[in-house]
Amino acid sequence: MWTLLTHFHSAAGPVMMLLYPLYASVMAIESPSKEDDEQWLAYWILYSFLTLTEIVLEPLLQWIPIWYTVKLLLISWLVLPQFRGAAFIYEKFVREKIRKYAVIRDHKSVSGKGKIK
Repeated sequence: MWTLLTHFHSAAGPVMMLLYPLYASVMAIESPSKEDDEQWLAYWILYSFLTLTEIVLEPLLQWIPIWYTVKLLLISWLVLPQFRGAAFIYEKFVREKIRKYAVIRDHKSVSGKGKIK
């Protein structure tokens, strides 16, 4: 029984993190609604950021035995349509930073040659 549970836990990650989001992203592109497009674009942005963060912090994360389970729960919250976690995180945190950066970048390009006057 423990072996079966371990294999299920190992398979749940790729299914929840990649296969289901891949399927849902294709369905979102094919649907006329813009709302589901935003959810899945936000998911892929956050998933990419999480993956890059994991690469950088790998020496630390390997000492946390429950990291994979915590990551799986976080990804589940981001992915599941009942929660729309990816859209929520993007709207509340990421969009604000991007807009702030875009305003600075736009100001630099308007003032000429990348320097703020």
